[in-house]
Amino acid sequence: MERKKNILSMILLLLLMGATGFLLLRDQPLSRLAAVLGHIRPGYVALGLLSMLVFVGCEAMCSHLILGRLGHKAPYGRCLGYSFAGFYFSSITPSATGGQPAQVYYMSKDGIPAAHGALNMMLIAICYQLTVILYASAAALLRFDLLANLGAGLGLLLLFGGGVNLALTAGMLCLMFLPNVARKLVNGVLSLLVRVRLVRSPAAAQERLERQLEEYRRGVECLRRNCSLLPVLAGLTVLQLTCLFTVPYLVYRAFGLSGFGAADIICTQALITLAVSSLPLPGAVGASEGGFVAAMALFFGSSLVTPAVLVSRGISFYAFLLISGSVTLYLHLRVRARQRQAAQSLPHPSAALKRGLRLPEGG
Repeated sequence: MERKKNILSMILLLLLMGATGFLLLRDQPLSRLAAVLGHIRPGYVALGLLSMLVFVGCEAMCSHLILGRLGHKAPYGRCLGYSFAGFYFSSITPSATGGQPAQVYYMSKDGIPAAHGALNMMLIAICYQLTVILYASAAALLRFDLLANLGAGLGLLLLFGGGVNLALTAGMLCLMFLPNVARKLVNGVLSLLVRVRLVRSPAAAQERLERQLEEYRRGVECLRRNCSLLPVLAGLTVLQLTCLFTVPYLVYRAFGLSGFGAADIICTQALITLAVSSLPLPGAVGASEGGFVAAMALFFGSSLVTPAVLVSRGISFYAFLLISGSVTLYLHLRVRARQRQAAQSLPHPSAALKRGLRLPEGG
């Protein structure tokens, strides 16, 4: 079932990519586009790719620190694999819903309890969403002209995205710091699933749920005893998002443009990201490109904004979709190899049966 969902998500992503490419390029002569792209400065493109590597690496460092405090040996390289898998599945699923479950899955295959993996991802998500909201709020308050530049459509999406992010963050904070309220909410969801017959064994599901909540509670207590970790996570998340939001500015410099500062473009990208991040589209494809064209025309001009969005999204999304997909394939093959090895190490049923037989004495 999960495989079918991923295939359908990938098909939807490809359709969105095709439609977005058509809409962007229908009025853009390919010869002119090629000429413009041929004059970009490759050094800035390389810096953009490096910024995205730091973006993924910051999340991996957060996982490395959190899982270490929870008592698990999680080498940084392994955490980097989890983060690439999260990027890939977030990119191909609507509203990035597949990223965190995929990371928890691969963590569990490395012996990390699902409750601790989920706690790790929830803590990272809280830091991420709060930082996006604070970035966008600072941009709106300090540079209202940038907010006005978004237009009515993006402005409404910004309100929607901000509301959804605040609601999700509040829910996750409730799970972490109000366990009794969280238990009631989770039990309510379980009751609903039972009524609609999506859960057929309520007692078994309730038992599993209680075990997960207890494991989760222990993990939260462990993090409370390590309060010094939270400022480090916050700092890493600020660095992570700054790297992401800096990519359009590096593209701006790659085109040889000047006149606007880094803060103007970074703040605008923060507003775009908050506006489109909650839309039920794989990788926010279509919405991200449309938001970029609408908001970044102020900096690139109408003649260069289409080549700019191709380069910017090529760096921050499409290139890393390929890279993360390759890393995820490696992780998947590693899990399959371990499963085969474990199966081969088990005794064959006939051999086990023979060992279980005993000849009568004197026989």
